[in-house]
Amino acid sequence: MNFESIKKKLEQYKAEGKTMFTTSSFQSHSLVLLHIISRIDNTIPVYFINTGFLFPETIQFKDQIAEEFGLKIIDAKSSIPKAQQKDAKGNFLFTSDPDYCCFLNKVQPLDGVLADHDVWINGVRADQSAVRKAMNIEQDAPHGVIRFHPMLDWSKQEIYKYIKEHNLPRHPLEAKGYDSIGCEPCTRKMTLGDDRSARWFGMKKTECGLNTDLVIKKDK
Repeated sequence: MNFESIKKKLEQYKAEGKTMFTTSSFQSHSLVLLHIISRIDNTIPVYFINTGFLFPETIQFKDQIAEEFGLKIIDAKSSIPKAQQKDAKGNFLFTSDPDYCCFLNKVQPLDGVLADHDVWINGVRADQSAVRKAMNIEQDAPHGVIRFHPMLDWSKQEIYKYIKEHNLPRHPLEAKGYDSIGCEPCTRKMTLGDDRSARWFGMKKTECGLNTDLVIKKDK
């Protein structure tokens, strides 16, 4: 979808009385959607899922973008204290059960946000993973929410073309070799090609749950 198509759709949701929000990881490629939203309606809240395990550079970058784009950023955090996020051996869950760690720190906090809104503007792209390739522009989410995926048909090349054209800032860790940036314990520098293999390296895991647990798939 291009800018005008996205604008038309957001205006339609607003005219229908639907409340909207978006989420962002504040990676470089995430900024395109945020910039587009800021040009259309910068009052749409942006939820930042603060797991407590993020790189300090990501926190600083989030604050920078909030000021530059004039966006309203809201932290979403787990209600479970970090002291209770450990296994029987006393190790943090990201070492022994990363799926449950993601559930506690990403999925659960956002579930409450979904309950208070009608439309989740989500920046997933089909070229990012097989899971995302199977998604539609509009898809159902829990609590009767519509997931709207305006960037679904954008390629990585188109994303970086937009970044260059609008002179958008880049996440500071990108220059240090990080391509896909999540929580610090589960992210490493890209060494295996242009994909998400730098996240949860060595684990049978490619998604944090936001795009699997919080999406309702219809039977064909």
